[in-house]
Amino acid sequence: MLPFRPLPWEFAIRNLFRRPLRSGLTFVGLTAVVLMALTVIGFVRGLTRSLAKSGDPQTALVFGLGMGRSLEYSSIPARTADLLSASLQGVQERHGRKYVSPELYMATNLQVGRRKESSMGLVRGVTPAALLVRRQVELIEGDWPAAGEVIVGRLAATKLGVRDEELAVGRTIQLEGREFTISGAFAAAGSVFGSEIWAPLDELQQVMQRQDLSIVALTLRPEAKLSEVHLFCGERIDLELQAMPEVEYYRTLQRDYEPLRMMAWLVAAIVVTAGVFAGLNTMYGSVMGRVKELATLQTIGFARRAVLLTLIQEGVLLSVAASLVAALLAAGLVDGMAVRFTMGAFQLSVDSPTLLIGLALGLALGLLGAVFPAVRALRVPLVVGLKSS
Repeated sequence: MLPFRPLPWEFAIRNLFRRPLRSGLTFVGLTAVVLMALTVIGFVRGLTRSLAKSGDPQTALVFGLGMGRSLEYSSIPARTADLLSASLQGVQERHGRKYVSPELYMATNLQVGRRKESSMGLVRGVTPAALLVRRQVELIEGDWPAAGEVIVGRLAATKLGVRDEELAVGRTIQLEGREFTISGAFAAAGSVFGSEIWAPLDELQQVMQRQDLSIVALTLRPEAKLSEVHLFCGERIDLELQAMPEVEYYRTLQRDYEPLRMMAWLVAAIVVTAGVFAGLNTMYGSVMGRVKELATLQTIGFARRAVLLTLIQEGVLLSVAASLVAALLAAGLVDGMAVRFTMGAFQLSVDSPTLLIGLALGLALGLLGAVFPAVRALRVPLVVGLKSS
């Protein structure tokens, strides 16, 4: 039995540069596979993070009974906010102002600037109390909207399918034939609110010819219980209300989007599987073209496992390099990319766990792509291998 004597480490590196075209094509293919996988995983992570960040554990939503999770179809009396503020003792209060936000929320067609075509956008009619309840929201540019004005979320342009500069401060949008000036922009810490357009509640009610509300969002004190809100909704059967913790509402939406996430993971699995077979095919052609070389190495005294190890080194080196390049491209180009979905828009998230999954995937592709062809090539008898061309 031949003693185990590994080939020099630099032998594997030199072999990669001896066939630059084949190595380059393999490198590009592995980079593309890992980059596509990182993009799909970033999509899933971004969607999950957006819904998770949208809920506040201290906030409760009061909306129409029987509306399920369709807040845009909810309709409750306009006096509901005042009744809740006056009846509930557990509502958080600061300087005499209670954290109660009456809101009119809807999906409607909007015209941006001088565009003739309209786009479906999310509009929320609010009062200044919304900034007390929606603690994720921060005004980053301009001013709070006055009469005839609106403020836009950082991802509103993505939701509307327009360029960011078309929703810059000072530009205009049209809602139901009425023109509004954009007075400011806000960020929402990655939550779904960032894809909305906020208008003064009374202005939006006039434009839409509605006197009702969609929801009332209120922030409870840490020691307060949601049962107080449920009790109010149960006692005022004339208002036909129901209450739900905001975190529970968005947790339910996450469950609703579970099929979408499963589909994304399926796409990732298909991409990875295709990458494995493509890598196997490429590595197989590369290794089988070196049968004579591999037989020569065994003839001069290197054991099969030593030759196998150097082939694995080649595959791992190539896949790790491709994975690092794919990770850099994903972090620079994919991370933060905004995409639309039914609830608005969200940003793809290529975070640390996503990058670790991508690097592990690249390593696995290198191992699988090298081991199977190498074992196949090393099974060729030495006499046959030395005679091959």
